[in-house]
Amino acid sequence: MSYTSKLPASWNDDRPTRKVEIDLSSPGLAVFELERLLFTGKAIISHADEVWPRLYVGDQHSAENHADLSMHQITHILNAAHSQHRGQPEIYEAMRITYMGIEAHDSCEFDMSVNFQAAADFIHRALSRGGKVLVHCHVGVSRSATLVLAYLMLKHNLTLVEAICVVKDNRGVIPNRGFLRQLIKLDGQLFGKHL
Repeated sequence: MSYTSKLPASWNDDRPTRKVEIDLSSPGLAVFELERLLFTGKAIISHADEVWPRLYVGDQHSAENHADLSMHQITHILNAAHSQHRGQPEIYEAMRITYMGIEAHDSCEFDMSVNFQAAADFIHRALSRGGKVLVHCHVGVSRSATLVLAYLMLKHNLTLVEAICVVKDNRGVIPNRGFLRQLIKLDGQLFGKHL
């Protein structure tokens, strides 16, 4: 399959069309191939990166840095590592930032897919109203990236490979293997193949 960016032209004029072929019909092999694709991503050099217009993936530090949140005009935060110790929504009230917390573990056994739709709806509502969204977890490479990939698939009709290509060009991410399997399953459900 040939991947042509679906980002708005003004946002990625310099992105060339490239051919990326990954057969997702064999989940074990597909996970390995997706990891190889992910390893070609941009190195992480900042706490948060814009991976889609007005949509950022970041780490815990990016969510706690009030100056950066103000500078980037973040209006919504989705914390994919919410717990009693991380993610008190009241700290964002004074900044008028809408908060959503998901208690997720970065474990291959954790079922992140139960959060795909709610997270995608939260992100989509915010962006469709002109907001800016930071999706973060502890390091900003697995849980947060998984939810953003699912959002791009559910709300922008991108295949998993297309979504990975968009995100990895802007931030180095590597969802764990369990999350990749769940995203492969979502791809099959959405595009009717390799179930």
